[in-house]
Amino acid sequence: MIVGDQGATLEFLETAMAEHGPVERIETHISHLVLGPERVWKLKRAVHLPYADFGTPERRLACCEREVTLNRRTAPDHYLCVRRITRERGGLAFDGEGELVDAVVEMRRFDQEQLLDRLASRGELTPGLMERLAEEVARLHAASEPDFSRPGSERVTDVLAVNEAALAGTNVFPRSEVEALNAAFRDLAHAHRALLDARGREGRVCRAHGDLHLRNIFLEDGRPVLFDCIEFSDAIGTVDLLYDLAFLLMDLVHRRQDVFANLLMNRYLDLTGDEAGSPLLPLFMGMRAAVRAHVTATAIGSGEDTPARREEARAYLDLARRLIRPKPAVLAAVGGLSGSGKSTVATLLAPMVGAGAGARILSSDRLRKALHDVPAGTRLPAEAYTREVSARVYRELGERARTLTAAGVAVIADAVFADPAERARIEAAARAAGVAFRGFWMEAPPQILRARVGARKGGPSDATLSVLERQLACDLGEITWERLDAGRSAQDVASSIRSALEGSAAPASAPSEPHGDDAR
Repeated sequence: MIVGDQGATLEFLETAMAEHGPVERIETHISHLVLGPERVWKLKRAVHLPYADFGTPERRLACCEREVTLNRRTAPDHYLCVRRITRERGGLAFDGEGELVDAVVEMRRFDQEQLLDRLASRGELTPGLMERLAEEVARLHAASEPDFSRPGSERVTDVLAVNEAALAGTNVFPRSEVEALNAAFRDLAHAHRALLDARGREGRVCRAHGDLHLRNIFLEDGRPVLFDCIEFSDAIGTVDLLYDLAFLLMDLVHRRQDVFANLLMNRYLDLTGDEAGSPLLPLFMGMRAAVRAHVTATAIGSGEDTPARREEARAYLDLARRLIRPKPAVLAAVGGLSGSGKSTVATLLAPMVGAGAGARILSSDRLRKALHDVPAGTRLPAEAYTREVSARVYRELGERARTLTAAGVAVIADAVFADPAERARIEAAARAAGVAFRGFWMEAPPQILRARVGARKGGPSDATLSVLERQLACDLGEITWERLDAGRSAQDVASSIRSALEGSAAPASAPSEPHGDDAR
């Protein structure tokens, strides 16, 4: 509900900005933005809403100050200051001594064409950008203040209740469909109640971004910049960190950027170590999709009823239902000598497997770097590749694969697996978790492997041509995994593996211990 007339303030802002060049104005449901060539003034609308009260100049000033403080965590060069608008003898002025009339956030303008939603629409997202984005989100989350005031499950219940009420107040979707979706959400949230509450106690519910989607991120000088976080409500902006990430993952999946969603998820989990929470991602992503469905449906009910709007609302509701649909966990191992394309295939395969943003990729190369506390692209010395260290890496890989799949998360294990004992260990992990296992062995002629390893630049693998030659000379033992021609395109190989996995619904028969010596 609008509770004040800001016409004079907007006229003052536009006149002042016009001194610097052409002026553009944008309106949202809670803000007016006055844009000049280099600066932006953001004015809170004088509204009183269930989730935001900007009814007085003092409230708007406080919210502007909060917005600058919170957004400077990620965009300090763009959130410049708060300007008070006061009534002076000669009229309205900035930062005068008279009565407070309003307040604006002053921002440095950025190139709107570099917003990530626009990059996505032009097909300009890249793997490197997703890796940098994971770093930025992880950095924000590491600096976010924990909130221990309420159990994590209560916060989820509240969001679900808002969704239910909002969807019930529209006539865009059949009631029976909405009721079935609501029941599925409640059941899934109940199943994860203990994990949700444990994460709250661990400090993983924080004052984070709260509105983290592609349109609230722009690219500048090669760096993704997060901006426009939720500032008007600590209740809305205080969330489980994976629920914060889930909006971004859902947005990518909604835009059919599944490979990038999976890559972002995996790099974020690599950086944060927050792997234990990954069973919650399908729920969190589904909740984010349902929120968008109800927001779009509400807009339709408020007069924005167009075929495109209805199609958008339907797409979000269908996505919410798909994201929370149960899928059996599976453990797939992709092995082969260096240069066989294991990691490329795993990256393409992971979005096709499992729920939410897809499968968790456990890479021996990345695990080894993490065990030595160095970034994935850092080359390790020879002593990091002793038989003892390699045995530790493969034990860690097997244990994490067992834990995740037992919790319902699909896993792809990406490693050489040249030693029969290593292959036996990963198979045993699936049996211990009671999930289906499939092993795939990538093979190609030595000349192809040599060409690929020789052409490699960067990345987590430290394999060189001399390493490959030693692998070629090894006795691999009997390979019982399905052999795949690594000379084919990686996409073809990934699709073949997906087809094979879709027929692997039954879990491995019974737990057993790996055999043989794990040392290499």
